[in-house]
Amino acid sequence: MRRLMLLRHAKSDWPKGVSDRDRPLGPRGRHDAPHMGEEMALRGLKPDLAVISTAQRTRETWELVAPCLGPVEHRFESAIYEAEPKAILALIRAIDDGVGTLLVIGHNPGLELTAALLIGGGAERLRDRLGEKFPTAALAVIEFHEGGWADIGQGRGELALFLTPRDLD
Repeated sequence: MRRLMLLRHAKSDWPKGVSDRDRPLGPRGRHDAPHMGEEMALRGLKPDLAVISTAQRTRETWELVAPCLGPVEHRFESAIYEAEPKAILALIRAIDDGVGTLLVIGHNPGLELTAALLIGGGAERLRDRLGEKFPTAALAVIEFHEGGWADIGQGRGELALFLTPRDLD
């Protein structure tokens, strides 16, 4: 089984004169990210590999989530920034099959569209919630019961979990 975890960056700020790529987390984001990391750890959702967008807000999200998970191999990937689902899928399909659980930290609408594309099953309630909104610091966990990373595709995944910061409060 392969487990893909898609984590949208936590709530960011937009200081005057700062480019989109350099936007830092805002106060709510600095609150929500470690809480999501704690919940991931409580649920045993530790990735074998984390791939993180190079944007400042995704890097900061990782810095606040990572201590909750213990040592995790990770890398920063510029291809995730403002990526369409096609680019995100290409990145995922290139992951070595020795990785059982992959965490991707990125942006909307790319993550939400990628999740919608991959999910073919799972609890209807969870799928409906994800379809309504994929808010900042939300986590979608999609499981693939057959094949390797190169084999994942449209409708092949099962939405096992969808958590938002409001679920944790």
